[in-house]
Amino acid sequence: MQWVTLSGPQGYKIPSIGLGTWKAKDDDVYNAVLTALDVGYRHIDTASNYGNEDQIGRAISKWISQDQGSRENLFITTKLPNYGNRAEDVQKFLKMSLEKLQTHYIDLYLIHMPFAFRLNSSGTGPLMEKDNITMVIDYDNDNIATWKVMEQQVKKGLIRSIGLSNFNISQVQKIYDAAEIKPAVLQVEMHAYLQQNELIDACRRMNIAVTGYAPLGSPQAAQHFSTKYQYNNFNVLPSLLTNQVVQELAKKYNKSPGQILLRHLLEKNIIVIPKSANPKRIEDNFKIFDFNLAIEDIKKLNALDRKEEGRTFDFRFFRGIEKHPHYPF
Repeated sequence: MQWVTLSGPQGYKIPSIGLGTWKAKDDDVYNAVLTALDVGYRHIDTASNYGNEDQIGRAISKWISQDQGSRENLFITTKLPNYGNRAEDVQKFLKMSLEKLQTHYIDLYLIHMPFAFRLNSSGTGPLMEKDNITMVIDYDNDNIATWKVMEQQVKKGLIRSIGLSNFNISQVQKIYDAAEIKPAVLQVEMHAYLQQNELIDACRRMNIAVTGYAPLGSPQAAQHFSTKYQYNNFNVLPSLLTNQVVQELAKKYNKSPGQILLRHLLEKNIIVIPKSANPKRIEDNFKIFDFNLAIEDIKKLNALDRKEEGRTFDFRFFRGIEKHPHYPF
């Protein structure tokens, strides 16, 4: 397994592949984490928004208690929820994540989204409109103020590295310019249909590592958002896993289509966090360090880039979010 050294004086390292856990709940995510740790994963990516930190914490605690490894061997990423994206809410949601994950520190804490929603009366979730689908938008969140509080948590030892997720280039630059502790990682949607080369180049100039989520294209995303948010205005693209170029390369290298797609991103020094609850796929996704793609094959995969037309996660399933001043697209 490869590791990427993050910016900062401590030189913390993040594994170049992690287990993504979006949409994974209850026993599925618990078993997936234990399978991943057994296979050799040491990087687990979650978020407060995912609603599964408690089960991930339970799995990690079991793994440690069975003397299979220590907390120091692991890299845990979680995120400040979009309904807690305010300076005054950082400490509360960080504490909740620490308790659920059963850990004394988070390796990487990200602002999940540049925009925000208002809190409900309990202060633990989003305030909903009467339709119980639409979240009430907070138009006044200040990402720089939020970042400053996250820096304080690093100084307290509760977080080792901090970063951003779903921010565009200008938004990243604003945080970078205002930061005492610079962003270590930007996590964004990234796959062969959405390669984001300009964004990657900008992050390289700022010494910010890039993590790509949905590296296999997240073919089930459209159905999920249709069911959860009754949103169907998706540009549904053909599955990357059945793409002819990907299929041909899978045959050439005697690898699965998923392994080809993940290797393509690794060749660009992108950290990948494929999500799966299937034990066989979790294991297959990890087997991407025993081969390299030839330059001509990388070029073939590069040519699949559809730029913005390839984006799945534009967040417009959050009704009215495109009116937010920090909407990134």
